[in-house]
This record gives sequence, structure tokens and C-alpha cells, in this order.
Amino acid sequence: MLDHTLEDWRNRAAQISFRNKAFIDGKFVDAVSGKTFDSINPANGQVLAQVAECDAADVDLAVAAGRRAFEDGRWSRMAPGDRKAILLKLADLIRANLYEMALLDSLDMGKLVTDAVTVDAPGSAHFFQWHAEAIDKIYDEVAPTGPGDLALVSRVPLGVIGAVTPWNFPLDMATWKSAAALAAGNSVVLKPAEQSPLSALRLAELAAEAGVPDGVFNVVPGFGQTAGQALGLHMDVDCLAFTGSTMIGKKFMEYSGQSNLKQVWPETGGKSPNLIFADCENLDAAADMAAFGIFFNQGEVCSANSRLYVERSIKDAFVEKMIARAEGMQPGDPLDPASKMGAIVDEKQTEGIMRFVEGGKKTANLVAGGERAYVDGKGCFVPPTIFADVAHDDPLARDEIFGPVLSIIPFDSEDEAVTMANDSVYGLAASVWTDNLSRALRVSDKLFAGTVSVNTVDALSAQTPFGGMKQSGFGRDLSLHSFDKYTALKTTWIKYQS
Repeated sequence: MLDHTLEDWRNRAAQISFRNKAFIDGKFVDAVSGKTFDSINPANGQVLAQVAECDAADVDLAVAAGRRAFEDGRWSRMAPGDRKAILLKLADLIRANLYEMALLDSLDMGKLVTDAVTVDAPGSAHFFQWHAEAIDKIYDEVAPTGPGDLALVSRVPLGVIGAVTPWNFPLDMATWKSAAALAAGNSVVLKPAEQSPLSALRLAELAAEAGVPDGVFNVVPGFGQTAGQALGLHMDVDCLAFTGSTMIGKKFMEYSGQSNLKQVWPETGGKSPNLIFADCENLDAAADMAAFGIFFNQGEVCSANSRLYVERSIKDAFVEKMIARAEGMQPGDPLDPASKMGAIVDEKQTEGIMRFVEGGKKTANLVAGGERAYVDGKGCFVPPTIFADVAHDDPLARDEIFGPVLSIIPFDSEDEAVTMANDSVYGLAASVWTDNLSRALRVSDKLFAGTVSVNTVDALSAQTPFGGMKQSGFGRDLSLHSFDKYTALKTTWIKYQS
């Protein structure tokens, strides 16, 4: 797959048939209203498909289908080994359709197809496989009681799960939510971001092909203020899992209070710090990963290492290393294997990034990038942009830009670096670079973040929980802990003659 040419990928893209209808109760259906919206390729502005624009009426149908499926037990009471076999088949089907799944995300939101085919799509298959394998390995409990009492503590599915996912990793974020929820025995109603619905709709079709029963996995494409809000306010949705902005995460918390007190699990914004200490001997490796940490996926990553704190004695040398790496990561056609960065998801996001850049030109030292780019005169492209000597209270260092914009801030002491790193409303991720073991552990202990990566950036795996603290939310995806979101602890107390 890595030796594919631009022409190869374009030929594959031309052969794709886009699924553009809602998937409810095992069937592709038009929106009740008949409305559609355009799914646009941000690399060239072309309309890929006109997608069903679901609203509250469609959400009602999907939730009702999910409830029927849950209540009759076609999935919720299926033997764990049988659910496992179906989800393992789904993982295999994703692998069998790897090129198509990768292209759907690349065309829909602009990410490099080489990343999508080597990271995103295989990751989706892996996460489905991992959660499937866990299904028959999670045990219930027997609580300690006195003679004549038997207290059984079991983990039971909640019912109908609403999932609202972002556009930056369309397939993977749909997977992170639905794999765990389905593995636990729930029904799912997924609302993908309106900017990138195509891979979620294809995923639903593959799930049905794998044997997931009708009504268990539903996808309702549409807008946040209609379909998303309807899920959040729905009286028959038992849990709402969300990844996206902090502002919208707070909205879903409000919707819960306004409706049925459904559980809400938000994974929201981030402004992750990356601390480079002078006792890190391999500064080239640190620079490589610092560039990856902010420029991968065009910086459209909630845990992107967008604040780079560098010890002052090495700051100038490190800035030069970062400039060199930025120059070598220029954007291009997302289908071209030679491109180092893809397109920004849409015009609105591109304009928002550029507003931060233009503001930063007045307050900080621009050392790389800074101008919008085009490919063949088209598209939403922003090159790697670096500001040096950024003030800690500058919006560049405070606000989530969600683009390839790096702020470099010098520090003079460990305590100062930790204080600045923690001085944020967010607490999703952080990175530390040092060859001093005591410092690595000491600083990691002090950093207030859901994941601290030492001598790497943004480390994650299926085995470890991903999520944040403070206004980065408190939801956790991945690992066995992800099942906590989609299950309830139920006690069955039995008195018997002892």
C-alpha cells in the first residue's frame, strides 16, 4: 500500500460508491424531511455526495429501533462469545475494505490517505478486535457478606447509547465509541460530524454484513444543532458519549439535566504542553516528535502538543530544528503519497486558524509558515506555522487553535515549566523530554493531564485509557475502563438457608 502512486489513489477514489443515506434499523433510508447536505472534499471544493440531513424525527426512529433491539435481547442478551465472533468479523471486514475506508476519510476531511490507510483504518479494525476479545473476559463479582446472604454484582448494558463524534478522525472516533458500547451489549445511535459522515455510514453497512442485528447500530448524519441536540435531549437515550469542543461538551451536560439525567461522557478540548529539558541528549528525536505532535493530521488533534516549552539554554538551537522540520512538512494533495500534510477540514476551520495566525503576527515572533496555502489554486491548506518567544498569556498559548500552529515558550527552571504547563483550562495530555529518571517521574507526577508521555508524544494504545481532566472532560475511551461508560453495576442480593 505504501508504494501506491497518486494516480493509483485517484483511480481507487473514482471507483468508490458513497453511502449517503441514514442507516436506521438495518436499512439505508432517506431523512424523514427529505433534506440533504453536501459532503465536500476540502482539498478541491468538490461535492462528494449529498447526504441525508437527519433531525429529531430521524433520531426518534433510530432510538426506537435501538430500544426495540435492546429490549428483545437480540444483541443485549446474546451469548458473549457470539457477540465477540460478530465484532471480530467486523474487524476483518474493515481490513478487507482498508483502501475504501481510508479513502472515505481522506476525501471527506482532507487527511493524508497514507496516514488513513496505515493508521486510522487499521486502528479501527484493531480497536474493534480488542474490544471484541474483551467481551468474554470481563467477570462479575461476588461481594463479601455474612452467612445466608449471597450478593452478586454484575455489569449490565445501559440500553441505547448516543454517540456524537468529531471530524478529525471520523472512522476511529466512531470506533472508539461504538466498539466498547456494542461489545457491552448496548444499542448505538451514532451522529457523525456533518463534515465527515461517509466512513461512519460505510461502517454501519459493514457491521450489518458482519452480523450485527438490525436496530443495534444506527447512523444519523446531520447537524449538531438538530440531530446532535435531539440525541442529547432524548428521553430514551441512556448515555451520551461525545468527543468535540469543550463548549459543545457543556451543552450536552445541560441537555442531560433538561431531559432524563442520561449519563454524559465528554472528551473535549486540549492545549497540550510539551516540555523539553536541556538534559535531553537526543534533541533531534525530541524535535522529530515535537513536529509530529503538532503537525500530524494538520494539527487537528485534540491532544496535539501545541505548547512547546523549551529550556532557555537550548531554546535557540531547538527553534532552528523545529523550523527545519516545518519546512519539510509542507501540505499537498491528500491523495499524493509525497505530501507531508493534508487539507484542513473546511473553509470555516481554515479561516479560524488563519485568524489566530494573523493575531499572532502582532504579538509573537513568526519563524515558519504564516500564510494560507493552495494546491493547484484550490483547497483549504495551512502550512506548518511556528511562533517563537510566545508570551504565556497570548491567545496562541491559551486557546485551542486546532490547526498546525505551534507556540514556543522558553523557561528557566523545572518549577516554572510545570507551573506554565498546568496553567490551562485543559488537561488532556502532556509530554516530557529528559534523560533524568527522577525528573521524568517528578514532573510527570506534577503535570495535571490524563496522559503524560515521557520521551515521546501522545502515546496511546487499546490497553490504556484516553481522556482528560479539567475542561478536557472526564470521559475515557479505550482500555477495559471504557466499559465503565456503557454499563451499570447491578446488585442481586439473595438470602438463603445457611
